[in-house]
Amino acid sequence: MRGFTFSWKRFLGITQVKQEIARETGIPTTRSGLEKKIGSAILKALFGKK
Repeated sequence: MRGFTFSWKRFLGITQVKQEIARETGIPTTRSGLEKKIGSAILKALFGKK
């Protein structure tokens, strides 16, 4: 079957729980999202707000 993939994390609901936590806390659960948020905070601390 082309285009069909199975994810056990999605099946168990782990993905949805992580998304809900990220929305409520404002802290991303993905590595790239977390790096982007930390980098943004560092730049704001160094150079101030735009």
